[in-house]
Amino acid sequence: RLRALNRLQVILQHLKMSKQTGSTAEVLLEKKGGAGIITLNRPKALNALNLSMIQQIYPQIKTWEQDPETFLIIIKGTGGKAFCAGGDIRAIRDAAKVGDKLLQDFFRGEYRLNNAIGTCKKPYVALIDGITMGGGVGVSVHGHFRVATEKTVFAMPETAIGLFPDVGGGYFLPRLSGKIGYYLALTGCRLKGRDVLKVGIATHFVESEKLPALEKDLIALKSPSKEKIADLLNSYHKKCTIDQEKAFVLDEHMEKINSVFSANSMEEIVKKLKQDGSPFAMKQLETINKMSPTSLKLTLRQLREGASMSLQEVLQMEYRLSQACMKGHDFFEGVRAVLIDKDQSPRWKPAALEEVSDEFVDSCFKPLGNDDLKL
Repeated sequence: RLRALNRLQVILQHLKMSKQTGSTAEVLLEKKGGAGIITLNRPKALNALNLSMIQQIYPQIKTWEQDPETFLIIIKGTGGKAFCAGGDIRAIRDAAKVGDKLLQDFFRGEYRLNNAIGTCKKPYVALIDGITMGGGVGVSVHGHFRVATEKTVFAMPETAIGLFPDVGGGYFLPRLSGKIGYYLALTGCRLKGRDVLKVGIATHFVESEKLPALEKDLIALKSPSKEKIADLLNSYHKKCTIDQEKAFVLDEHMEKINSVFSANSMEEIVKKLKQDGSPFAMKQLETINKMSPTSLKLTLRQLREGASMSLQEVLQMEYRLSQACMKGHDFFEGVRAVLIDKDQSPRWKPAALEEVSDEFVDSCFKPLGNDDLKL
């Protein structure tokens, strides 16, 4: 009877694996040689992360981390358009409307996954080919290696939907050179191709069509160390000549960005942009005026505090902010305007920066006691 039971377990395990490797599975988890490979497989949804994907990836990373036969982890997306366009915002909004537990579970699960990647002992290689935004940045930027291509589009556009650049944004954005991270966070500015490397989000730049060959070579490495992986990525990187001569898209504006975005408050940033008056400054002002005033204030403080915190402290702070946003007005209004009705005219409450009080901002950062995120 025990043998029969064991056999049943083996069959069930096999079925579970085959269910996951079927092309309909939302995430594919497979082992090739010494590499654990995670494939985000929701091409129609631009590989946006949902809770069930997060709940499959997290334990698998933890298992591979302990496995002496797994030497590296690779993460990629299917469909050719996106690596991962973010978290499944619609599902979160629907859950919030009915007061579902998903609101805690999703952010808790996602931030635990970000932390697992940031602390992973095995080399972690993210192939960020195509759209890489929000949650997609969270499952790539904290790993050792991020390979961008000419198709990569990076952005943290959360202030436009009444959120803030989470998934550890408070950790990596203020650590980019100068104040560029503050600029990207507050304006949601998109960077493409080689610029994603130049700003420090990617570590390497490789031609999109060379990725299958690169992946094959990574898998073929014999007991790969971080150094061997770096050497291989460097060799591909050096051979890639696409846009090699192009200057960084924000080069001529960097001095202005560093000066304006070093201000201590959103009101001061707006004032500096108005005083500057250049076409670039006016364009940034126009963008900032469309964003949720509450989100802008939360984001500026998130980055200023996150600059001196550990990744774990940042994720704990961001969990508190996520729960505050779920109780507010702007997130639901932002999702409505951008994703549901698509009228692109959210009616924010409060509607002006001056109406978002310091007391309110403070309250969003308060500890949640037993409900705090535990990492």
